[in-house]
Amino acid sequence: MISEENNAIISEDYADLLIEYGGDENVLMDFPNATVVKINYLQAVVHVPVENITNQTILELGYSAMPSLNGLISQASLEASGVIRIRNVPNFSLRGQGVLLGIIDTGIDYTNPIFMKADGTTRIASIWDQSITTGPAPEGLRYGTEYTSEQINQALQSENPVEIVPSMDSNGHGTMVAGIAGGTENTENDFAGVAPDSEFVVVKLKPAKRYLKQFFKVPEEAVCYQSNDILFALVYLLDNAISLQRPMSICIALGSSQGGHDGRGILSNYLSLISTSPGIAVTVAAGNEGNARRHYYGTIDPVTGYDVVEVNVGENEFGFSMELWGQSPSIFSIDVRSPSGEYIPRIAVGMDENREISFVFESTIIYVDFQMVEAQTGDQLILMRFENPTPGIWRLNVYERGDLNLGFHIWLPMGNFISENTFFIRSDPYTTVLSMGNAEVPVTASAYNYEDDSLYLDASRGNNRLGVVKPSVVAPGVNLTGPNLEQGFTSFSGTSTAAAHTAGVAAMLLEWGIIRRNLTGMSTVELKKFIMRGARRDPDLQFPNRDWGYGILDIYNVFDSLRTGVVV
Repeated sequence: MISEENNAIISEDYADLLIEYGGDENVLMDFPNATVVKINYLQAVVHVPVENITNQTILELGYSAMPSLNGLISQASLEASGVIRIRNVPNFSLRGQGVLLGIIDTGIDYTNPIFMKADGTTRIASIWDQSITTGPAPEGLRYGTEYTSEQINQALQSENPVEIVPSMDSNGHGTMVAGIAGGTENTENDFAGVAPDSEFVVVKLKPAKRYLKQFFKVPEEAVCYQSNDILFALVYLLDNAISLQRPMSICIALGSSQGGHDGRGILSNYLSLISTSPGIAVTVAAGNEGNARRHYYGTIDPVTGYDVVEVNVGENEFGFSMELWGQSPSIFSIDVRSPSGEYIPRIAVGMDENREISFVFESTIIYVDFQMVEAQTGDQLILMRFENPTPGIWRLNVYERGDLNLGFHIWLPMGNFISENTFFIRSDPYTTVLSMGNAEVPVTASAYNYEDDSLYLDASRGNNRLGVVKPSVVAPGVNLTGPNLEQGFTSFSGTSTAAAHTAGVAAMLLEWGIIRRNLTGMSTVELKKFIMRGARRDPDLQFPNRDWGYGILDIYNVFDSLRTGVVV
């Protein structure tokens, strides 16, 4: 039976607040009668009745207290990445032996033979399904259900496996990611995962709560997950790597357009922190936002004193959010003109503030939060949440106080969080790497077509808002063969597939470095240097590059550079 406190974690009647308490218990005392669950010594999740969440919440607690919403990124690659070539070298048959692949996604079809050993037993060490409430939960965590390899093997021997292990992947994204990273070879279908001798630790994320979707105006049917659940998933993966005493390559093929796109949010900071741990490699997908027209970058026209931003809102758009991030120390303000011409004069504020803007001739309401010094970044944030937006072209005039003219960015939501018919008229394809992909330390993987060495058309492009080079590298991500939910195989494209491929290569490097004791302290820091140094680069392009990062992933070149005497 679920206790009342644990019920708050999963119940739609309770909202989740992400609080950085930094080890100071007094900070958490500000939430009396709330359920507090610590993630680590830095962050905690506070569960409060959902009616406590109002349009004033960001004003009262700050933008970072609201968990971000993260969506799925994607919709004969081994030769292209040098995997086959390196395996043909004596003593370099690296297949991920002794390495764990950590998958945080939509779950996994554990009954698929590509996740089994030759004797029919599972290659999955454990599954934590956050959405199943029957328990038992993993040790130290308070929700979901954990399934061990023994239970999975028992299920595989049963006529009805789901009676024993009911965790299944109804979406297929997680199964695809796990299969490309480390699935067992299937010669009949010309399929092979990158690290086929690795084993898996899988987290199936629970869906985002309804209140949070409603707050950020995300469609009810959109598949998305909360950042606090991803944080707990990372804790679970690290606990397993420690308890099993094995290195782990973590693949995150999720992302969000929320946040400052500078690697300084709570989740991005934690990803960078764990990436420095020996034996841990973290790979994040860059995103598929490069061609979606959902990013705007502007500077102020010195003649007019403002910059005009035009947003085309499509038909049947029930609502959406939009974030303006200004470069410090400048201060920005806006005015608004609706498609019918109704004008809201310049809103200039000098402190944190919440405004509700309504119109006389239109049913649209815009909720505006001004954060003069957003807690995670120190920069200014203007969050605009549109309710019942009138279709047509909305115009914002953006003003900058001062004479620095440092510029500003605006992002619309990613993927299926918004209609494809809502976009910026003058969009910018750069600085479109999704939030977790902007974390400084992890490997950020973008996608290319290995058949003609062309960049994937929709790939998000760098750099991050602070100028840190992103993506790190590009990997095969167009028409990759991966497993589907019918236990067959399908072609997939997108940076999720590229991240899965890169995570498999990271597992090979962890096998070489830690299992074979060539570099026993290897973390993501060293591993990323190997990958960047070994990347293939077009001599006609300048590197690092906002499209290609440091070049095309090539593990053979990684070891060839070591053979020629180059060291990290």
